Order: sequence, then structure tokens, then C-alpha cells
Amino acid sequence: MEGLRQRCPLPPAGQGCPRPGRGTALLVLLLLLLLLLLHPLLQSLALQLHSALTGSYVPGTHSVAFVTCLNEHIARDIARAIMDRRLAACVSILPKSSALYFWKGELEESTEILLLVKTRTSKIGELSNYVRSIHPFEIPEIISLPIDQGNPGYLQWMEENVPRR
Repeated sequence: MEGLRQRCPLPPAGQGCPRPGRGTALLVLLLLLLLLLLHPLLQSLALQLHSALTGSYVPGTHSVAFVTCLNEHIARDIARAIMDRRLAACVSILPKSSALYFWKGELEESTEILLLVKTRTSKIGELSNYVRSIHPFEIPEIISLPIDQGNPGYLQWMEENVPRR
């Protein structure tokens, strides 16, 4: 204990607390960085715990992703591939619609088929990566919106049919 006092002497009375060393400041900085990196995971766990304890739906737990396709054949192939991978509880295939958009500086007009992909919000990244890997478009439209509210039975069914992994 005497050796410790020589390396870390107590301040004389009335001089207050010693300043933390660089090591302490670095440790605090690393802990803050770790909390920032883990924030999404901690938030997700807190929401899951809240939902389990209260039995209520947490807004944003599930999402609807919109994916456009050139034709019905491509739409069905992509929908089936999504379902085979268990990336969604359901994929609805909506009939033809017209689209106007700019592509490489030119105004284009085409028909397209819209997929509505109902899934967990936590699966959107994986879903997007997978669809981009199989979609024939150079830049496929894949956008999502969180589900704020809905039929509790349907939301529970979605929960049961899209694995968390």
C-alpha cells in the first residue's frame, strides 16, 4: 500500500481532487464510443422487452418494402425467392402501373409491377442486399416504410413467420 501512495499520492488538504489521467479519459471515451455503437442493438432489445412485457405492438418493428419489377414473370420469381429465403411473411404482387422517371438524363415512361414485401424492419438490409443481387435492373427500386399500427393479429402473424436470425 505504501508503494501505491508514492505513485498516487493523496492531495494535501484543501487542494481538491486530482485530475484524472489520460488513461481515465481514454477509458471514458472508449466506453462512450461502445455505447454509441451498441445503441441500435440496445434500443432493439429494449423494444422487444417492452413488447414482451406489455403485449403491445412497438411501432416500427415491421416494415413494408416496395420493389418494382419490369414484368409479372420477374416479379413472381423475385417474390418466390424472397419467400424461399424467409425474408418476408408475405409478398403481394400488384398489377401493372405506369411510371415516369429520369434515367441517364432522359425522361422515361414504362410499365412496372409492384411488390409489397411485408417483413421485420430488422430484415430490410438483408432483403435489400438479396433483391439487388438477383434483380435485373441496374439500380432496382427498393424502399421501405415502417409499420406504425395495424391489425394486432396480422402483426403477430408477421412476427411468427419471419425468423429473427
